[in-house]
Amino acid sequence: MGARTKARKRAIDLLYSADVRGIPFAQAVADEAQRAAQEPSREASWLYAREIVDGVIDQSDEIDELIRTYAQGWTLERMPAVDRAILRMGVWELLFNPAIPDGVAISEAVEQATSLSTDDSAKFVNGLLAKIGSAVTH
Repeated sequence: MGARTKARKRAIDLLYSADVRGIPFAQAVADEAQRAAQEPSREASWLYAREIVDGVIDQSDEIDELIRTYAQGWTLERMPAVDRAILRMGVWELLFNPAIPDGVAISEAVEQATSLSTDDSAKFVNGLLAKIGSAVTH
């Protein structure tokens, strides 16, 4: 597993954990930063994971609005928490990280949904991110 894939998984874990525990994302980042300081061998994955989570925090209103707008028949609150985390990461990479090609952002999110969520989540994540990507110009 590549460093960026590990970082994406770490970012999803962080976003998911904060969501489930009901704590602000910024607090989860601070807690994880303390743990990361104790684990220099995982620093490479932490740097990009933090970039993702900081980006999600900075763009959270717009990201959540896009998910709400394009998730036909689903409210954000009704989605599994892990799917919310994956979608938030995917939307951020798709729209706010120009270094990541759209296809890679979607593929990585789908891969995470396949391994972390329900059987239907990968299709849902793929379709939703594709809609958002094609509807929003960079």
